[in-house]
Order: sequence, then C-alpha cells, then structure tokens
Amino acid sequence: MIGRLIRLGAAALALSSSLVWAGDFKVSLLGSGVPNPRPDRYSQSTLVEAGSQRLVFDIGRGVTIRLWQLKIPLGSINAHFLTHYHSDHTVGLPDLWLTGWLQPNYGGRKTPFVLYGPTGVRKLAEGLEQAYADDIKIRIADEHNPPQGVAFDVHEFKAPAVLYERDGVKVSAFVVDHGEDIKPAVGYKIQYKGRSVVISGDTRFSEEVIKQATGADLLIHEVAVIDPDLLKRSPSFQRIFGHHTSPEEAGTVFTRAAPKLAVYSHIARYGDAKTPPPSDADIVAQTRKTYAGPLVVGADLMQFDIGEGGAVAVLPPAYNN
Repeated sequence: MIGRLIRLGAAALALSSSLVWAGDFKVSLLGSGVPNPRPDRYSQSTLVEAGSQRLVFDIGRGVTIRLWQLKIPLGSINAHFLTHYHSDHTVGLPDLWLTGWLQPNYGGRKTPFVLYGPTGVRKLAEGLEQAYADDIKIRIADEHNPPQGVAFDVHEFKAPAVLYERDGVKVSAFVVDHGEDIKPAVGYKIQYKGRSVVISGDTRFSEEVIKQATGADLLIHEVAVIDPDLLKRSPSFQRIFGHHTSPEEAGTVFTRAAPKLAVYSHIARYGDAKTPPPSDADIVAQTRKTYAGPLVVGADLMQFDIGEGGAVAVLPPAYNN
C-alpha cells in the first residue's frame, strides 16, 4: 500500500510504501457515507484499535467487507457500540454478528458478541436472534459452530455513562441532539494513555460535543451539505438537513473544541438533476468560513494513527485486497 501521511505541524507530506504505525492507538473509517447505496462510501462505521482492544462504533452497510480489506478477522472485535437506531447505523449488524461467528479465518468468534447501545439495543438483539433462529440452529448442527460464539452479550445504557474499561482503554457515552423524534442518540469518547478520540454520532450543533472533544487528539464529526436552492424546493431534504450539522456549524465546533485533527465522516451530500451534490472542496470551503485548523474529509479505509505527537492521517489504500 502507498499511503500519504499528513503529520500535523509538519510542512511536508511524506510518502510511505511500507507504513509503520508510530503508536498503539489507531482509527479506521469503515464507512463514511449515508444510506445512499454507494460502493465507494459504505454507511457509517468506525474501527478503533487501542492497545489490545478492537472496538467498532456503529455497524452500517459493508462493515464486514471493509474489515476484511484491512485483514482483520470479523470475530476478533472485542466490543461493538451503537449511537442510535437509524438503519444505516445498524444494517451491517446481522452480517458482522453471523459471519463473524463462522469458523473460517475471516470469522472465528467463539465467545459472545459484545454489544453496547442506548435504550432499545436489547430489543434489537432479541429480534435478530428470532429472525435468524433457523440459520443458527442449522449451523450448530451441521457445521458444529460453537453456540457461545453466536450469543449476544448486550449492555443497554442511558447516557451519560462510562461503559467500557479494559486494558487501559476507556469508552464513555454522551447525549447528542439528532432531533426531537430521534432519541436516544449518543456520541462516544475513547481514551487511552492520555490520548483521546471523540465520535460525534449523528447530531445537530451540539455544545456537548464541544465539551467532550475539547483538546481531543481526533474528532470525527458528521456533516450534511445541500445546495441552498435544492434545499428550498425539497421538503424532504429540509427535514434531513434539520437533523444534522452544516459545515459552518461543524467549523464552529472545531474552532471551540480545538482538536489536534478534525475529520468528517458520515458525510451527507445531496443533489438532483438540476443541482450536483457538493464536492469535498465545497465542504472544506464552507467549513473554512468558521474554522482554520487541521481538517480532513474522510473516506472509506482512511486511517489515523493517534501517536504521542498527535494524529497522522493516511489516505485510503487501493481497493485491491
């Protein structure tokens, strides 16, 4: 893989044909898109690797494919966390749960699937167990897959809360504002050896995100951008836009929180026959109205090394795995 590294504070860009990670705290964007069925941007999911722990936040479309492109066995994830229950954040759950239980090298899970989520996650897990009961029964009888590997270990919570502490890794949940009808909705903060990553979840402009992300090494934030003319003539886009954060608003969040690196993921951009969807450059230009600091527009398989000296961004590898 040839990756381009962006070291914060350095004037030059470095090229590496054999990437060596500087630290033991790494973030990978498994899905940076929205419900649009695009092969280049799967729906929302983020992998965090810190010390001995592999954690997945949201489980959108294509998570299993992205993990395997990164050569990570699906059954090796220590815990899974959901921000809310829109389908583009959960549709990959049955795939990761069931395919990760299969025993070839792409799966291999022999212990329960650890799942954290706000109120409602237990009902979701129980519904999946019922929906796939025949598949589970057949694979236990025919393939002798370990029954424990397909069990759910569900942790339902009300934010704010500290949820997970293992081998120096701490995960906390905080409340965000995704709209009056979309509750519960949370973001997450992951801390390890004095460094931190904050994932905004789906939210409108949020003072709580600013509070949690102040001084963070990496802030991964959602964004929605729609041409004003299209917004005026489309009530459905008005509703979508009303549940998310604009680039200008996100820029204000970044300016006040001052993370070492701000990254967009879960990028909602819309167009129609008359109006093309905004480009990455458009998103950056709008953000620059309120923010002048380090900024990356995320893409699937982009990775970030949270080293002692700050975050290092890596452009996506080729889709050749």
